[in-house]
Amino acid sequence: MRKLLQINPVLRVSTSTGRIMQEIGELAIRNGWHSYIAYSRGRDGIKPCHSELIPVGNKLSVFGHGLATRLFDRHGMASRLSTMQFIHRLESIRPDIIHIHNIHGYFLDYRLLFKYLSRCSVPVVWTVHDCWLYTGHCYYYSYVGCDKWQTGCGHCPQRGEFPRSLWVDRSRRNYEDKRRAFTSIPRDRLTIVPVSDWIRDEMRKSFFRDYDFRVIHNGINTDVFDISDPSDVRLRYNLSDKHIILGVASIWSREKGLDDFVSLAGMLHDDEVVVLVGIKPDEQRLLPDNVIGIARTENVCQLAQLYSAADVFVNPTWQDNYPTVNMEAISCGTPVVTYRTGGSVEAVTDETGLVVEKGDVSSLLGAVRLAIMRGKSYYSHLCRAYALAHFKKEERYADYLSLYDELLSR
Repeated sequence: MRKLLQINPVLRVSTSTGRIMQEIGELAIRNGWHSYIAYSRGRDGIKPCHSELIPVGNKLSVFGHGLATRLFDRHGMASRLSTMQFIHRLESIRPDIIHIHNIHGYFLDYRLLFKYLSRCSVPVVWTVHDCWLYTGHCYYYSYVGCDKWQTGCGHCPQRGEFPRSLWVDRSRRNYEDKRRAFTSIPRDRLTIVPVSDWIRDEMRKSFFRDYDFRVIHNGINTDVFDISDPSDVRLRYNLSDKHIILGVASIWSREKGLDDFVSLAGMLHDDEVVVLVGIKPDEQRLLPDNVIGIARTENVCQLAQLYSAADVFVNPTWQDNYPTVNMEAISCGTPVVTYRTGGSVEAVTDETGLVVEKGDVSSLLGAVRLAIMRGKSYYSHLCRAYALAHFKKEERYADYLSLYDELLSR
């Protein structure tokens, strides 16, 4: 029986990486594989999971790793003992494929891990969910317009952003440490899987430029995210006579476009209202009267109903890879208006929404009103058909199994 081992700091399916990893494992099991999942014991309690779990470290090691990050900007370079114990377990399992999702997350020393991976004969697949693996510090750099990662970092403009370093700027050395560690795996054994065309094109300017890239977009549950009757949602929030402009985020920030939504709200007519999902209590107090903040939905079905009830979904993100929320809205028959940012535009076609330039709130409003004028009857069928053709998670996970088979047949 073939053995698949995946690595990610979190298991919980409320995070996109945790869900993707678990569901790839489930599909692998159904296709005759034995599936293992390595995760950070200190960051995630054991959840129901069909794969065999390999907890790495504990709360104390996570705390120490976090301390090393805050004090010395050494994110991904602590947890030495936990990493050595994990490598020992790898040697006993002897997986046929090692699939990395994220290794940043206060639980592994990537230098030790990649020293092992470089000398073993196992093919490695690395799904790229953000930019951390080829920068000296940050997860994204679009908001600050930094391109130092193309030649070597230093004097990082985002030292204080997650993973936050309080005093030390070690970004230049971090960049070199990552370059040496990550490129130590021979090119014929490391396949990089960006989840968007945008991040693939960015990585072609990085120290990974000579590696093999295979873009596999993320998918969603198109059975859950489907067109539904919007009347209950409109009644619940007293929005029966309003045009609903919806925004959704797990964490709202300037980079996610919260300030842009506030600016947009100041330009709306009386029959237009913004609904934002994921708003915290302290953020709620800062919102204008024509912005309804929802802390969270009770379940994904309620979220799907909100998508269906909206006239238009707006994603004014300043930096992103391949936003799941765009896919979810489109799958529910709702057009998307987004900034021309990273991979956020890749699910948006002439039939599924509109794209405007980053930061242009006036054009954002114009696109919103154009989508409202065209109406849901114009978009619903087109959006749903596009989602079924491109967003089914089962098909995207099957792409990974095909890649595994290809690598093992070499």
